[in-house]
Amino acid sequence: METLTILIPVSLFLGGLGLVAFIWALRTRQYEDPEGDARRILRKDWDDKPAP
Repeated sequence: METLTILIPVSLFLGGLGLVAFIWALRTRQYEDPEGDARRILRKDWDDKPAP
């Protein structure tokens, strides 16, 4: 029972931390264009030697 008094607040803190990280990622537009990246990988006109 004593371990639950430690584990419950720790799990709530880690869950809140994950939620804050997710909201930060949404606000900084990390998920703005997921379809564009997927299509860009599959295009035929890719460059073998990109400029540095």
